[in-house]
Amino acid sequence: MRSLRCHALTVALALSVATVAVPACAAAAIDETAVTALEPGGYIWADAAAPAGPVTVVVSIASQRAFVYRGGRVIGVAAVSTGAPGHDTPTGDFTILQKQVSHKSNLYNEAPMPFMQRLTWDGIAIHGGRDPGYPDSHGCVRVPTAFAKKLFGMTQLGAKVTVTDEPIDLPEAGAAADMTLAQETPVTPADAAPAPVALAAAP
Repeated sequence: MRSLRCHALTVALALSVATVAVPACAAAAIDETAVTALEPGGYIWADAAAPAGPVTVVVSIASQRAFVYRGGRVIGVAAVSTGAPGHDTPTGDFTILQKQVSHKSNLYNEAPMPFMQRLTWDGIAIHGGRDPGYPDSHGCVRVPTAFAKKLFGMTQLGAKVTVTDEPIDLPEAGAAADMTLAQETPVTPADAAPAPVALAAAP
């Protein structure tokens, strides 16, 4: 796996539409072991690692993780569920186009999309939702709902989101005292099958 190094080296990830530099990590307030061990529905939040600065998000399809940066420092990581085969989550650079606290899908039986942050006008968004432990959406990036709420509260329209199919890890270091580990209720295979996947429709 490719690691983000805590020095001047910036790791460039090859994306389908562009080569984008992933923010370099600073003091490792989040432990790599904890990131690797995240279960479906789990996330890590270390808000004090960077109290100010622009917020960016990097989603790794290969790792099924979302990394939140503020001022170039990692402050949050979540297990995610991206697009299932045939409904691939697009890779590349995006900006947040629209935000809605309580959004319902216009394409999939008004399925709830809490704390929706739209990335494309044809239906791709980051939002709270089910994570069965593998790519299972129709293209959206589903994150734990509590994590989606935290992220929603700190982003602005135009914030940068990078989606890559390259794996990403954090450097090994001890976890900070203010790191919060959280776990939503796991989804069993029986629960996972029937629920529709939430996507946003074009306006």
